[in-house]
Amino acid sequence: MSPSGVQKERMLPEDMYVLSPNGSILCTPSPKPYPHKPPKCSDCGPLFMKNIAKRRLISRRKISRNLNYKAYEMRNAGAVIHSHGIESCLVTMINPLAKEFRITHMEMIKGIQGHGYYDELVVPIIENTAYEYELTESLAKAIEAYPKTTAVLVRNHGIYIWGDSWISAKTQAECYHYLFDAAIKLNQLGLDPSTPIHGPIQNVKGVLGSGIHRNISVKAGTAASDNKSGPSQRCIVLDIEGTTTPISFVTDVLFPYARNNVGRHLSATYDTAETQDDIKLLCSQVQDDLEKGVFGSVPIPLDDVGKEEVIAALVANVESMIKADRKITALKQLQGHIWRTGYEKNELEGVVFEDVPEALKKWHDSGIKVYIYSSGSRLAQRLIFGNSNYGDLREYLSGFFDTTVGNKRESSSYAEIVQSVGVDKPSQVLFVTDVFQEAVAAKEAGLEVIVSIRPGNGPLPENHGFRTINSFAEI
Repeated sequence: MSPSGVQKERMLPEDMYVLSPNGSILCTPSPKPYPHKPPKCSDCGPLFMKNIAKRRLISRRKISRNLNYKAYEMRNAGAVIHSHGIESCLVTMINPLAKEFRITHMEMIKGIQGHGYYDELVVPIIENTAYEYELTESLAKAIEAYPKTTAVLVRNHGIYIWGDSWISAKTQAECYHYLFDAAIKLNQLGLDPSTPIHGPIQNVKGVLGSGIHRNISVKAGTAASDNKSGPSQRCIVLDIEGTTTPISFVTDVLFPYARNNVGRHLSATYDTAETQDDIKLLCSQVQDDLEKGVFGSVPIPLDDVGKEEVIAALVANVESMIKADRKITALKQLQGHIWRTGYEKNELEGVVFEDVPEALKKWHDSGIKVYIYSSGSRLAQRLIFGNSNYGDLREYLSGFFDTTVGNKRESSSYAEIVQSVGVDKPSQVLFVTDVFQEAVAAKEAGLEVIVSIRPGNGPLPENHGFRTINSFAEI
């Protein structure tokens, strides 16, 4: 850890403090002659320790008792950077009430761990305090509340950024500051960085993007206060995660099952045409990742080696892809085949919320066509509803859409769906999702939109402008 108040760019290794995982100082820099000040460990110490890895030395019993250890377990960081860059201060000042910074559809989002171009980058904002160490608990709460974030902004102060290594932390720091600068300039031009098209900021109340005030025009029947109006739509399109199905089923059941069984699946089916096609697609993706320097990519040896070596390399790449939550065709195709085997062996059972089956039947009996639109493959979607905890629900569904029609955060994807479901105008389609950015994209395409509030779902922006429901019974 660097000393406080020194010229960081002139530091040498011996100028650094060395700390143990619990924060105790193991080695102190030697004092330097005048005009240098005596060494003093950075006041950021307690905040850094909220992120730095504990490396599985702490038991779950202790984790539940201590926020420090919970942050260690959640982040397992290898390095933490604290910056006072002016961009990281200004984005927290655009709206002094905003609790988040939001931006999407910017190339540098790809430089943030676990994010892609189409994703919405959300960074929590906490309030500054007179002394840096007093930020410790609010930082820990922000880390806990935003499991996907790799940074926390401090209003009027700066930002804390962490990564698996110092290289990852530094790269992300550069990307964050670029994105903050872009958001500031977009705001100056009257453009909204939080929407896919970065169109003009609307003159209505609401808190979106980097805290920008905007108005959202809400049609009759979609306001948050209007929860009793019946659907006038001819079609309903449903998201899965956080809408029909708990997010935890995907993150805690499906993904771990695929990760734990990829080796067994590849070994058992290695010589089949289906698996060889999966391997070919994975090899192409891995080669592309290696050329782009994607972290965690491992070369796959295909010449003069046995299938065990090939499978080992494939398993390593698949584990890295799942850990990074990558939405790529090669991974989704293989996962679907692994899950299919799991359902066939009764090792998996699809999960939907208890209000879902009754609503699906009601809509089906009323002549309303219901479709699914998910980032998961169509095979994965059919498996969930065909093997659910309430039986086979596919008889109530008219079709399945995945990202072959387009990214879920692009308005053009919803325009494509409208063309496929046989309605006269987009407003005859109701889209239900838990993701704000998807709701915005669907709204821009002219669909009616409802946001699903389920246990475990992420927070929504303040004054988001969409009608919300806690159960399909409210539709």
